[in-house]
Amino acid sequence: MTRIQELSLAERAALSPAEARALFRAGQVLPTAGFSAGYAQANLLIVTKELAFDVLLFAQRNPKSCPILGVLEPGQVASELLAGGDIRTDVPQYFVYENGVKVAEPTDLNDYWRDDLVTFIIGCSFTFESALIENGISVAHIDQGVNVPMYKTTVRSASAGVMSGPMVVSMRPIPAHQVADAVRITSRYPAVHGAPVHIGNPGELGIADLGAPDFGDPVQIPEGYIPVFWACGVTPQAAVMESKPLLAIGHAPGHMLITDARDSQYQVP
Repeated sequence: MTRIQELSLAERAALSPAEARALFRAGQVLPTAGFSAGYAQANLLIVTKELAFDVLLFAQRNPKSCPILGVLEPGQVASELLAGGDIRTDVPQYFVYENGVKVAEPTDLNDYWRDDLVTFIIGCSFTFESALIENGISVAHIDQGVNVPMYKTTVRSASAGVMSGPMVVSMRPIPAHQVADAVRITSRYPAVHGAPVHIGNPGELGIADLGAPDFGDPVQIPEGYIPVFWACGVTPQAAVMESKPLLAIGHAPGHMLITDARDSQYQVP
């Protein structure tokens, strides 16, 4: 079996979604930024049927953080977004929460799956990174071979039912002269977080130290680069941590579901 660590960035980008999912199903664990260029990636939140309406309402009230690409029926494990795949096995790593506390980081959900679990497939900003790169805007975490940095903010999400918590953002340092281009490019992808929610001073979001992300890895910020922040699909997991439902499952941040949907399907003119 080919190991992901042996693949170059170009080879990772050239993998089809099915090929990438097969590697993850076989037990490979690695952040998915840069994989399967041209195909949309997605966040996950999996909850019991009793909590599903609150999650749906939370997403509707927080569309920048939680743009829903699809919802699976209770117990359903596949959809057209992952043809021939299985939501329980095809993500590199999962986080399992009980009463809001992370209790496991499995590479599959076979020991946790129940027939009453509802899966929400949520847009991910990795989807628009190919467009940034194609337009000459480098993506630091891909270039540096690390996970994207993500931060809890002091901005509160709109609550819904039992779901409440802070907005989470991802950060990409952008050269000052390309920030306007990054805003323009990403604004064309509203289904995968769209335009940034903040540019510049992280303190205005309540972020004290860019070198200490709450999720993912820190990235080097060269001189002349400005931190740019996008709403992040880890936001519902932050709500899980605060709201403490009996059971919830998410993707390990940065370890996404690679879907069969083309990036272009979520691009607006």
